[in-house]
Amino acid sequence: MSAYKIISIIIVLLIAHLQYRLWLGDGGIKQIEQYDQKLQDLSLQVKEKKERNDQLYSEVLDLRKGQDAIEERARYELGMIKENETFFQVLE
Repeated sequence: MSAYKIISIIIVLLIAHLQYRLWLGDGGIKQIEQYDQKLQDLSLQVKEKKERNDQLYSEVLDLRKGQDAIEERARYELGMIKENETFFQVLE
């Protein structure tokens, strides 16, 4: 075998090895795509949780402001009424 054939074979094997690592190896394109998908899923979860936290924070501020929010929750969630108040239930 001539030196050129040996060098050509070594270069082809080296390129094949590098291509394998690029596409399938640790830190390769396949793994990067998996990490990117996971990042997108986590970003969506963070967005949903932030929206929920904002709603809860708004509710806490309402409850701290005064009796109106507390009274509203007592009426709708617990079915409470004030003294000397008449409750009417409409059935459809």
